[in-house]
Amino acid sequence: MTRISLLLPVLTVVLATRSWGANHAEAAYYADAYARHYHVPPELVRAIIRQESNWNQRAISEKNARGLMQLMPTTAARFGVRNSFDISQNVGGGVRYLRDLLVQYHGDIRLAVAAYYAGEQRIHSLQYSNADVIRYVEDVRRRYLQELSAKHTSKESPR
Repeated sequence: MTRISLLLPVLTVVLATRSWGANHAEAAYYADAYARHYHVPPELVRAIIRQESNWNQRAISEKNARGLMQLMPTTAARFGVRNSFDISQNVGGGVRYLRDLLVQYHGDIRLAVAAYYAGEQRIHSLQYSNADVIRYVEDVRRRYLQELSAKHTSKESPR
């Protein structure tokens, strides 16, 4: 094996990490901007992105949900998203959807998150019993609390 062929996998990982870092910064910018614009907690948007795609703008689920916020094609179309892999479009559509769910469920984050995952037609009250939905809501809650904690920690640290 030549020296170049041994370095290629390392170089690929480094370049992918640099690209991901740039895209992550862009995604975080849009997540916060759209959250502020639509009056949705930015920490909740970040928690959902992390849960849904782990900040991978090219993520595609087994059910064909796409992009950072894993929008189903019908949901993407409903919110005017033409390219689910475009960071701004995907996050903008996802945050608008989340805002609509928060309004629909009178600010109940648990129900809005459950509906985001399972579909709003399936969530009518806190009586949902699907184990996958319950696990998803718990995971997003944990990530949301981590985001809130990180925000407060960064505010308290001296500059």
